[in-house]
This record gives sequence, structure tokens and C-alpha cells, in this order.
Amino acid sequence: MYIVYYILLPMNAPITPQSLLQQAAQIQHMERGKLCVLRQGPQGPYYNHQTWENGRNVSRYVPHDQVPALQRAIAGYERFQNLTDQYAQIMIEQTRADLAAGLKKRPHAPNPPGPRRRNPTANRPV
Repeated sequence: MYIVYYILLPMNAPITPQSLLQQAAQIQHMERGKLCVLRQGPQGPYYNHQTWENGRNVSRYVPHDQVPALQRAIAGYERFQNLTDQYAQIMIEQTRADLAAGLKKRPHAPNPPGPRRRNPTANRPV
């Protein structure tokens, strides 16, 4: 089961880096990993939360009453990841555009200098 959150923006509202950061700041709870059903029991399914910590897969039993909160936290983390990916893409595009504009504005480099003149005091016989 997945819980999806939508943040409604006005029609034609531009997505800006600032709006993405503001949306990310509104996420109240986050948790990495996924929620898995271990097995069915007499009162319903038993759940397990799996996540990576310090390079290892960690599994924790999740009591039935904590399942909805954990699902929201996992959805919050997924939303955060999506927003930061969008933010990074906008900033990458902006950086590339700035670099391309800078290359167009930059004057050509002057002709490289010719051979250097020798220092007469350094090259005289001792």
C-alpha cells in the first residue's frame, strides 16, 4: 500500500528552486526503506520494515498500530527524494546555461606570447 501526497500549486505556477525547497521543508516525517508483510496472522498481517544502515540491511518488526505512521514517513522520504531530484535538475540546467552564456560572452583569448626574452643579467658569463 502506498500513500501519495500531492501539493497543489496554482495553475501555470512556475516550479522554482525556492518552491521545491519550501515543499521539502514542509515534510514532517521521513523514513528510508520499505514496509513488507511478513505473514498473515489472526488479527491481520505482521509487518517488517527493511532499510539499509551503515552498509547493512536492517529489518525491524513494526507493530500493527505503527504501520500507518511508518507508511506516511516512507512516503515523505520518497517525496523528499523526488523534490531534491527536481531541484538538482533545475540547478544543473541553470549552471549549464550560465556556462554556455559565459562562453559566448567571453572574448577570444589574446594571441599566445612569443618566445620569452632572456634576462641579460642571468645569462652573462661569470
